[in-house]
Amino acid sequence: MTALRMLWMGLVLLGLLGFPQTLAQGEGHVSVQPNFQQGKFLGPWYVVALASNSTWFRDKRTGMFMCKSVLAPSTDGGSLNLTSIFLRRNQCETKIMILQPGKVPGQFNYRSPHSGNTQAISVVETNYNEYALLLSTGTKGMGQPFRMTSLYSRTQTIKDELKKKFTTFSHDYGLTEEDIVFLPQPDKCIK
Repeated sequence: MTALRMLWMGLVLLGLLGFPQTLAQGEGHVSVQPNFQQGKFLGPWYVVALASNSTWFRDKRTGMFMCKSVLAPSTDGGSLNLTSIFLRRNQCETKIMILQPGKVPGQFNYRSPHSGNTQAISVVETNYNEYALLLSTGTKGMGQPFRMTSLYSRTQTIKDELKKKFTTFSHDYGLTEEDIVFLPQPDKCIK
């Protein structure tokens, strides 16, 4: 369970992994947010939608809820603290992750202290004040590759056009309708 929670948090929380300048997308490539401005990206976000090709995600997706994540500079000056509050087993839990800068602005690396696996997360697109689309890749368990797309919102409710944008974004990475979940708001923890 701890490994699953770490993977869930790792994926949910800004797709936490470093990438090269562009990321493979099937036969094509996708770039990180041009001229990424980390200062504008800091602060609170709600994780409102996820999609993944991971078996554990497909098994657990019906029990997942929206979570609140806050990005802040860490005291070491180079990394970011990602603090997430989420509902799990009818209790509020808090998880803090340290995101290391990747090769280019908008890319981050996260190393799980439990599994030792590294995840790469890239902010693919954001307008900073409304939404962000993230792509996470890495391995889980016995080295099984996974990818996850995430939709972050500054508010708990999103417009239909953002839902469509996220669905298209997820499809672009080979994820299907069955892989996508728009997370319901919990009755506690993020209010």
